[in-house]
Amino acid sequence: MRPDLDIIQNWIAPGSRVLDLGCGDGSLLEFLKTNKGVSETGLEINEANIAACLAKGVNVIEQDMNKSLQNFKDKSFDTVLLTQTLQAVSYPDVIIDEMLRIGKNCIVTFPNFGNWRSRLYLFTKGRMPVSNFMPYEWYNTPNIHFCTVRDFDVLCKEKNIKVITRTVVDHLHQGSWTIKAWPNFLGETAIYHISR
Repeated sequence: MRPDLDIIQNWIAPGSRVLDLGCGDGSLLEFLKTNKGVSETGLEINEANIAACLAKGVNVIEQDMNKSLQNFKDKSFDTVLLTQTLQAVSYPDVIIDEMLRIGKNCIVTFPNFGNWRSRLYLFTKGRMPVSNFMPYEWYNTPNIHFCTVRDFDVLCKEKNIKVITRTVVDHLHQGSWTIKAWPNFLGETAIYHISR
């Protein structure tokens, strides 16, 4: 399991109803179902990932979250997840609003494009960063909305979103007092637990 997923699984209550938007191959939902007894639903558009979910026994719906989430009732899930996908959706603010409508609480993780590695790469090379953390060129990246920790904090404030917990970690998914002091500069992955 990805290290950021290991962190967020601790924020999910046993036996709860969980919706994972862009659930990938269903590994997180399978883990939560097996270890926490959650009632799981994944949303995915990639056919290979949908097949992988089904092979794992994970409930999955083939649906493009960019088009609409209106088929889900208000507060129909305890937790709605969006992990490492926020930067790739068409309207991140709309997705966040929909998540908060559908779920009692939400967990969002995203790469912090304001971290020092990205800034240094831009400064020294004058090009968009390419690394293990962000392995795409500017022209073939799925990332269409580059976001920083500070950007997301401002969005939460503007939309009156309550931040239950915010964890920002480095490339090894480790936190430290320095990252807590300068999350926008030192953090590479942001993990937010939010609600209305």
